[in-house]
Amino acid sequence: MIAQHYRLYIERNDAGQNMARFYALSIEETLFGQICLVRRWGRIGTRGRIVQHSFDDEGEAVALFLELLRAKRTRGYRPRLEARHAERPRLVDGAASGPISRGWAWTR
Repeated sequence: MIAQHYRLYIERNDAGQNMARFYALSIEETLFGQICLVRRWGRIGTRGRIVQHSFDDEGEAVALFLELLRAKRTRGYRPRLEARHAERPRLVDGAASGPISRGWAWTR
């Protein structure tokens, strides 16, 4: 069981380079009790790509989560400015909650 839920959504925008990218990380528990770090990234407005990493220990997942966060921050990814006061991202495929592996997409 996960002690704390981890979710992160960051963006990198550079109009001069025609760049508008997002990166999302979350740590979830699978139906079989494994800890899963889910990474999503791509151009803003697309579904992007998804990679899942499975761990037996939550600490290993958190360590990779923090390592990826540090790497993305050094590359210029930042939280969306209006996201601090905006509504939280929600699922759009009809699922209200559950494992990320069911095929979801973030909305704005």
